[in-house]
Amino acid sequence: MLRIQSLSKSYRLGSNEVPVLRGLSLEVGAGEMVVIMGPSGSGKTTLLNCISGIDLPDDGTVSLQGHVVDYQSEAERTRLRRHQIGMVFQFFNLIPTLTVRENVALPFLICGIRGKQPARRVQDLLEEVGMGHRSEHLPFQLSGGEMQLVSIARALAQRPALLLADEPTGNVNPHIGRSIMEILRSTARRENSGLLMVTHSPEHAAWADRICFLKDGRIACELLQHGQRDALAPIHEKLLTLEI
Repeated sequence: MLRIQSLSKSYRLGSNEVPVLRGLSLEVGAGEMVVIMGPSGSGKTTLLNCISGIDLPDDGTVSLQGHVVDYQSEAERTRLRRHQIGMVFQFFNLIPTLTVRENVALPFLICGIRGKQPARRVQDLLEEVGMGHRSEHLPFQLSGGEMQLVSIARALAQRPALLLADEPTGNVNPHIGRSIMEILRSTARRENSGLLMVTHSPEHAAWADRICFLKDGRIACELLQHGQRDALAPIHEKLLTLEI
């Protein structure tokens, strides 16, 4: 589904070049949930931004469904985010003047898709995330957890091949956090889509099929999962090893 090869990215700070990603390679299979963990500044969010085309990598390749993404083409990056990648942000990024239903319908409107079928899809998604009864509310009328559920529904609208989630449980209570993990994991398996998620939470990382520990812009090690509860102890051990 997703193949990253030798990805590098640096930022300029004054006269200095600061490397963030250093030849990183990673694969995510169809229906697989992969979690990225690592200390602050290790390149987690930069990695997601480079995959989605929000940032441009300096070197390396990203292939999605066997197609090498041309990041130098603005049209290609736009197509990628509209049709192949769904994104869930830590701070929701809902449009404040649009209702819940309109926020979830936005990907269809941007692509010029209207009619009964997308409207039904929007309603089905809102029911799936438990927000059907809030469809005509504005974002300011929702709790943080409710806004995150809406943002997940929006990210799933076009049935993306790849879902990117950056700390999706970082600003919600434990109950909503568990609901979010259940939705993300079940959707990836049902839709056979890849899911790449960044988190600091060992509890939520334990939902993944595989955990990749990022340090100094590279994958330092990986942990295969064998069940949620059994995974918590080895995750903590890896975190201590990496001094995260």
